[in-house]
Amino acid sequence: MDFDVIVLGDYCLDLIFTGLPGMPMLGTEIEAKALAMEPGGACNTALALHRLGVNTAWAVEFGTDDFSQFVLQKFRDEHFPEDLFVFSNKAVRKITVSLSFPDDRAFIAYYDSGKMIQTALKGLTARTAKMIIIPSFFSGPALQAGYLIANSKKMQIFMDGNTSFDQTFTDAQVRDVLGKVRIFSANKAEAFLMTKIENIQEAAKYLGRYCHTVIIKDGGNGAYCCDDGKLYFEPAIPVKVIDTTGAGDCFNAGFIKAWLEKKGIQECLRWGNAAGGLSTTKSGANNFRLSENEIKKVINGRKI
Repeated sequence: MDFDVIVLGDYCLDLIFTGLPGMPMLGTEIEAKALAMEPGGACNTALALHRLGVNTAWAVEFGTDDFSQFVLQKFRDEHFPEDLFVFSNKAVRKITVSLSFPDDRAFIAYYDSGKMIQTALKGLTARTAKMIIIPSFFSGPALQAGYLIANSKKMQIFMDGNTSFDQTFTDAQVRDVLGKVRIFSANKAEAFLMTKIENIQEAAKYLGRYCHTVIIKDGGNGAYCCDDGKLYFEPAIPVKVIDTTGAGDCFNAGFIKAWLEKKGIQECLRWGNAAGGLSTTKSGANNFRLSENEIKKVINGRKI
């Protein structure tokens, strides 16, 4: 295999406002106590895996705009492999403004059109990996093509449930997508939206009918996993939360790191919770520098 993991999906530049007194109203102005400008979107999982020592590639398109160049330079500073980077001779602006509160956040986004699907399929065709990461719920012909390529190269697929909450799902659509992935990871709200079941354990079991391993992340409460029909739960680590932006992406990175090392499901959940929890202790998904050593400290109870 060329890599342990290939991450698919667009970059995003996150502008993260924290310490807000409340949500803004039309005609008024509020002041944040802190502002961070950080890579986001698929950047979060790719960078977290890289920092955890996982041999990671990222099939992503960058443009000539300042936002693309800012994120690209961040990854170059981390000595991230550029094998699957695609450079377009136009602006490819992917921007999200995050209004972040301790328990949740709201977003405003702008995305230029780009070549995400072509970039992803080109990367899958060119290289191999043990696992492919799809950072949002994705269906249709592009997924079918990606699945056929991955299956032919014996590459497993991990998909995150990140989705728009104005989207609706049919049972057939959910079954079709989950039947193509090895691991599916969603947060509680996403799982409830997809299953129309508002009980986290029952939702996990329902999704587990169609996918070998289903993870449901419940923030500060912990995470559930239905693996081959068996239900697991791991409580969250206690941390002082500053910003939850990207915590689910960092959870995924911790889980995948442990999974690739063939640790048991309970231990994989533990690694996911540790990675996700640590990421919330600073503003932005990447300002806490995740490392294998830091996660082991948390798991062993030596640091919170």
